[in-house]
Amino acid sequence: MAVIKVRVKPGSRRESVEFMEDGRFKVSIREPAREGKANRALIKLLSKKLGVPPSSITIKSGKTSRDKLVEIQGKTEAEIRERLENG
Repeated sequence: MAVIKVRVKPGSRRESVEFMEDGRFKVSIREPAREGKANRALIKLLSKKLGVPPSSITIKSGKTSRDKLVEIQGKTEAEIRERLENG
């Protein structure tokens, strides 16, 4: 299990994940920040990029904020960083 810091940018033209110098991941998603749509899209995108089921990803804090702590079951922080940085 690993916890990563994520900065979400909802309403973007394209979906992407970038590593920021401060150790967070900047995740751009298409969905708007309304009624939990952005959170669901974040989990779906991370699931796809990391190759884990959506049920193994939990937003631990920041559900109504752009800055979130996301817990991922079944991956180490090193594995997560490698998968997100390299595609």
